[in-house]
Amino acid sequence: MILIRNIIGLVFLLLLYSGSCQVFALSSDSDQPMHLEADSLSVDEATGVILYEGNVEISQGSLKLWADRLWVFRRQGKTEKLVSEGTPTYFRQLMDDSEEEIRGEALRMELYVGRDELLLIDEALLEQGSNQFRNDRIIYNRTKAMVKAGTSAQGKQRVQVVIEPNQKLAP
Repeated sequence: MILIRNIIGLVFLLLLYSGSCQVFALSSDSDQPMHLEADSLSVDEATGVILYEGNVEISQGSLKLWADRLWVFRRQGKTEKLVSEGTPTYFRQLMDDSEEEIRGEALRMELYVGRDELLLIDEALLEQGSNQFRNDRIIYNRTKAMVKAGTSAQGKQRVQVVIEPNQKLAP
């Protein structure tokens, strides 16, 4: 457990210097079907846009997302992008080789299906264990296990990072 905390602390420390860090989302999630639920649904077949409103919930494997509104953009029968808005929108996902989740929230999230990339916009927060960072714009690529924030993600704010110290074992 101490080794895992040391690794997590090191990853977030590297974030301070590089503007990006790696988190290892559960790799099997992208192979799972995506399930969506909401209070209401509107479909515009001409534009390929589907709007879910009210208590929107998405799940794909261990990935869970909650929002007030969700737009699904489809082209030629395939989902290209999902855009969620909320006060805020939340997500969580398990990581490979760990029971720990990565959690995030933002006022707006955009999931690009082909790139398997989640963009957190406005009041964005990403947490891994007790470590966290904040920015106006965070990019989380689930397949490449990569996170970017600040200017590397075209953000306008400085990245704020909290790294918890390692816990000492009791004698």
